[in-house]
Amino acid sequence: MKAYRFLLAAMALLSTFGLSAQMTQRLTATKTNEYGLIYNLPKTGIVVTISATKTVETPGEFARYAKKYLNMTPILEPRTRYEMGNVEIYTRPLADDAEQYLVRFKSGQGVFMMVTADGFPVSIGDDAYTPAPAPVTSLKNVAAAPTILETPAAHQAVTEDMLRATSSAKRAELAADKIYEIRQQRSDIISGQADNMPSDGEAMKVALAALDRQEQALTAMFVGTTATSTEVKTFYYTPSADDERVHRIIARLSATDGLVSPDDLSGSPIYLDLTVTRRGELPVNEKGVVKTFPKEGVAYRIPGNADVRVTYDGRAMAQAAISVAQFGVVFGLDPSIFTAKKAPGYLHFDSNTGAILELGVLSGD
Repeated sequence: MKAYRFLLAAMALLSTFGLSAQMTQRLTATKTNEYGLIYNLPKTGIVVTISATKTVETPGEFARYAKKYLNMTPILEPRTRYEMGNVEIYTRPLADDAEQYLVRFKSGQGVFMMVTADGFPVSIGDDAYTPAPAPVTSLKNVAAAPTILETPAAHQAVTEDMLRATSSAKRAELAADKIYEIRQQRSDIISGQADNMPSDGEAMKVALAALDRQEQALTAMFVGTTATSTEVKTFYYTPSADDERVHRIIARLSATDGLVSPDDLSGSPIYLDLTVTRRGELPVNEKGVVKTFPKEGVAYRIPGNADVRVTYDGRAMAQAAISVAQFGVVFGLDPSIFTAKKAPGYLHFDSNTGAILELGVLSGD
């Protein structure tokens, strides 16, 4: 069978995030189920995924001697701090127990419906249709890279004299001496005056890189290290059907604990603002009279729309225009559309809202 697209088509909103496939199953109207199919129309949940940058500052072993030997300002106290990162907004379909429907078809027609694992409708009469994949955040947790003191260069930079020294003051003095020695070695290699010059240009690069890493490690023993990572958490909000404007705390950001729940007062608030921009309305006939729901009709959503924005510290971090199932209404199609012998219909749903994406008829090749 080949589907010719006409009658009604709607553009699906495509997410800019990474995508994951939806699993579907087939329900067929047979004598066993009295030619009736049961499915659920979803409601819409809002998903807010937030990243925060974590910075860990650690003093070096010789912090108190950094000014004396290197004239550098060191990290003096351990410190962990979080800063706001990126925010992504998308939606997900949720079960709505109040929106379960039974649709009956004529016997002997073999009408089938494809539904998601949650029972949300995907299509009628077209098992080749692939629904738009569910959105998945592109934000990822990123572990901190090892600091220079956690690399082999730190062990290579420590001399035997430093290991034998019995006081931190003496070890600091020897470490500073080693830094200046490394700098002289680098200068000698670059100027071609080293006693044991590298054999070629590539060997010189390797030798200089090794000296640089050793100097960085020794310097970190004085000034300390900074490690940066990214932490990601996801928060949820499900709008009520009677929402018009929403201003609520969706999460908080603590300077020391990172992203925390809305009720954790250790953090500064991250706000979610929602404004309904359009409510779905029942269709009317040519006289402007609301149409009647067809008997045992195929129920679908006519969703509403909303603008969503996430703000922090007075700054807009993300915003999106979304379709919201519960801001709309439910109407139905005459089930006979799908049992016509000459040209049976097919239907594609938006499995996130239960809205119609495409309605047409099937015809032979």
